[in-house]
Amino acid sequence: MHCPRACSLARSWLLISVGALAGSLLSEPAYAQRPPQLDLPQPQERPRQFNLPRPQDVFPAPAPALPEPPPPEPLPPPAELLPLQPGAPELSEPPSGPVPERIVVREIRVVGSTVFSAEQLAAITAPFTNRPIAFSELLQARSAITQFYIDQGYITSGAYIPAEQMIRDGVVTIQVIEGSVESITVSGTTRLNPNYVRSRLALAAKAPLNRNRLLEALQVLQLDPLIANLSAELSASTRPGNNLLEVRVSEADSFNTQFGVDNGRSPSVGTLRGRVQFDEGNLLGLGDRISAAYTLTEGSDAVDVSYTLPLSPRNTTFSLRYSHGDNDVIEEPFNALGIISRFDVYEFSLRHPILQTPTEEVALGITASRQETATEVSLNDIGPFPISPGADEKGRTRVSALRFFQEWTQRSSRYVLAFRSQFSLGLDVLDATIRPDPPDSRFFSWRGQGQWVRLLAPDTLLLLRGDLQFAGRTLVPLEQFGLGGQDSVRGYRQDELLTDNGLFASAEVRLPVLRVPEIEGLLQVAPFVDVGTGWNLSGQPNPEQQTLVSVGLGLRWQMGDRLTARFDWGIPLISVDSPNRTLQEQGLYFSLNWSPF
Repeated sequence: MHCPRACSLARSWLLISVGALAGSLLSEPAYAQRPPQLDLPQPQERPRQFNLPRPQDVFPAPAPALPEPPPPEPLPPPAELLPLQPGAPELSEPPSGPVPERIVVREIRVVGSTVFSAEQLAAITAPFTNRPIAFSELLQARSAITQFYIDQGYITSGAYIPAEQMIRDGVVTIQVIEGSVESITVSGTTRLNPNYVRSRLALAAKAPLNRNRLLEALQVLQLDPLIANLSAELSASTRPGNNLLEVRVSEADSFNTQFGVDNGRSPSVGTLRGRVQFDEGNLLGLGDRISAAYTLTEGSDAVDVSYTLPLSPRNTTFSLRYSHGDNDVIEEPFNALGIISRFDVYEFSLRHPILQTPTEEVALGITASRQETATEVSLNDIGPFPISPGADEKGRTRVSALRFFQEWTQRSSRYVLAFRSQFSLGLDVLDATIRPDPPDSRFFSWRGQGQWVRLLAPDTLLLLRGDLQFAGRTLVPLEQFGLGGQDSVRGYRQDELLTDNGLFASAEVRLPVLRVPEIEGLLQVAPFVDVGTGWNLSGQPNPEQQTLVSVGLGLRWQMGDRLTARFDWGIPLISVDSPNRTLQEQGLYFSLNWSPF
């Protein structure tokens, strides 16, 4: 039942004078019209007063930054994927009947072409018209057309002079046969459905067959994590212009297990975090991927499960994701309150690449998401309580949103450039949290993220990162922009700042200092600089310190794709009020990831 006066008194009590477990008589924190009176033990001395923990120390962190793209790697040479084949066989024979030694050709008509205009073909045959020519020169005209097709990648197409034609009025007809693929045979697959490969190549093998287009499709498949290696061979069919495509595939291992430990969690629930994750990239043989991860700290645990199913040969995918977590605040002095929170996340996503080449991808997508959080205070059995902005009187926050995202990636043998843009629209549906004043489930925000990885020399990388967010109204903590921590401004605790709007930029250079080829070992030193700033919309107070800046040095040890260890020391250049009880709050971060198989 609604009780604004009593709820206001309850918030004031918790926010102003909890009194470190012992306080005087509490104001009447009511969630009904006649609340019970709460009594605490009498203190032996004057209690120390403190505020409640910040929302970012109770709830799950906002959306993570854009994942770091892999270092640039060269594509295999085209000759390894698709050896060059000769053009179509020459089919021309002298016309039937007597052929004059020389004839005057007024016009050469080229028929059967679907990819080139009449003007383009006329320009090729123009040197052979309006003058006396021998039949051998007609063959040269035919060969010129065939060569034009081959130069444009149509290596199985060709032209010929029909033998049955009669040359009248100086008009000669040249027939074009545009090559096509009669069948695609895929061998070497074990668990992967051969149609996964066949359907993707069939899009590129449409008539008329173009080698460049087919080679591009093979290179895109080579980048697929399910395929370790592949090669293709074209051979002529028994029918003129038809060809057989044989593809040999070597599958990659689709199962991966990863164990990790780091100190990247908020100190409020324990910075030391253990993680185990299982990934199967080809669950049913359809190229469908399932992933399950479990993380654990002293005061929290969470599970995250996702499934992605390819819907078409154009790599359109549908994804499902569910995440659940429980958090107990263990950080002193807030642990005395017994604050417990839980969260659930449901997501349904549809993603479609509108452009996909070996060097570039542009994709559009939409995500329908639902986020639910709830908090309660176990001290004196207070129960559900609204700690964060936007929560209802029972401490619950429910956000329903549609998110429209756009992704662009460009790669070469020297760099990888990635951008991601996302527009989020909060909706008043599915019993979302709606309040008279913001924040609540109704909002609009935009987030843009970008990364550039440049290979400067062997094992020497320059990594630039950027992240920004702008909101149309005050946001609930789940949607706000976080700054500080292992993947943000190093040198500060996780999510030191949490605001409606924010900017972040980082530059890092990775320099090799030791190589151990026997174990594929590489040690890199990584100096970095991080900077970020955040601010709230009008009507909401800004943090006391809105900007974070740090410099630092990292060490990164890698053993092939099995083991990665990292240690970072961030030095804050702008001081903030922090207890400095943990390594994270002292600017020291570490992570260890091991993939045994």
